[in-house]
Amino acid sequence: YKFVKTCLEAGKSVVTSNKELVAAKGAALLESAAAHNVNFLFEASVGGGIPIIRPLHQCLAANEIDEIAGILNGTTNFILTKMIGEDMPFDAALKMAQELGYAEANPAADVEGHDACRKICILASLAFGSHVYPENVPTQGITQITLEDVKYAARADCVIKLIGRAHRSGEQVFAMVSPAMIPKTSQLAGIDDVFNGILVRGDATGDVVFYGKGAGKLPTASAVIGDIVDCVKATGTIRSLHWQDSADNNVADYKDEPAVLYVRCRGAGMEEKARAAFGTVQPLSRKDSPADEYAFLTPELREGDAEEKLGALKKGGAEILSVIRRLDY
Repeated sequence: YKFVKTCLEAGKSVVTSNKELVAAKGAALLESAAAHNVNFLFEASVGGGIPIIRPLHQCLAANEIDEIAGILNGTTNFILTKMIGEDMPFDAALKMAQELGYAEANPAADVEGHDACRKICILASLAFGSHVYPENVPTQGITQITLEDVKYAARADCVIKLIGRAHRSGEQVFAMVSPAMIPKTSQLAGIDDVFNGILVRGDATGDVVFYGKGAGKLPTASAVIGDIVDCVKATGTIRSLHWQDSADNNVADYKDEPAVLYVRCRGAGMEEKARAAFGTVQPLSRKDSPADEYAFLTPELREGDAEEKLGALKKGGAEILSVIRRLDY
């Protein structure tokens, strides 16, 4: 941050792929660039070689962006692809990702969702005009996803993906990163291995999906060089690439959002207890499931209310094994 800010203040444009820097300090650096009539560009910070930053502030400028959702991390997508397609346990899939160079020796930033969180913060800040800070965004990774969950998702005609998403919520922005069951018919469901896919929902265009390699030296270099070319062409600051800082937490409480939850639990009489807690539920099955295991989809509820009902289910003797949101994209 110190080096980049010093360059901007000296009248030098800066191009970066550093998503952590942009997510934490983007508003301040964009303001500094504008004040000194230079540019701070960061296309490579989200989606590797996929053009997404420039389309958001230029090509889609006529749109009111309603929502952004996507598969923003190639490492977790590779792991989930192996779990879904090859019945590979999480630990084995992570080890393969490390051996292939897709995952770091310490994979926490990827598998715990922090990388995807930084990226959705950048996209949300640009789309909605107010800086969204990562520390305010609820973030859940994929370390608790099991093959049992994958099989139950398949019975619901869904696949599990790590989804970063953001949309307007009144005067605030809703943003979250979490695993999600999404229908196999979704445009995001077929994005596999280390590829990324970002869905932008505009009021004029409808759904637009950006797909490609989300990392790698050549895709990233492509985005970096593209930004350098833009800096050379520009006669001053590119005014459309901008957002305001947010003095207060501008992220809406996720508990006020509607949600459908997949729940996997264990205990005696779970079907009756689930119906007593949630009312109408959609039961799910898988081959060779234990007699005391029960999985179901809840009706759509305010997420805070769903949490209370899960609490009541636990008090009634249920061991909650998994809870995953079901999303429609």
